[in-house]
Amino acid sequence: MDLERWYDVAIMMSRTQITIEDEMQRRARQRASALGVSFAEYVRNLVTRDLARPVVAANVTCIFDLGDSGSSDVARNKDMMVAEAFAGARSASPRG
Repeated sequence: MDLERWYDVAIMMSRTQITIEDEMQRRARQRASALGVSFAEYVRNLVTRDLARPVVAANVTCIFDLGDSGSSDVARNKDMMVAEAFAGARSASPRG
């Protein structure tokens, strides 16, 4: 079995091409060098770490009770507020 075929079968890796900004690539290559690994190994390590982290669902309750509404009732006044917003947008936009 030739070395290239053995490599593909034994390790089961896929070649992937990515596009990143020049400065980001330069800094990543420097970091990889400082860690004593190849750029490819550095990227593989980053992906492995990211995929190993548990997925944390956002807690939507954090957006409630953020501030005082000043006793406004958006639900009661929403039609009026939407109408005012559209009226303002119409008067601000130039006619062609």
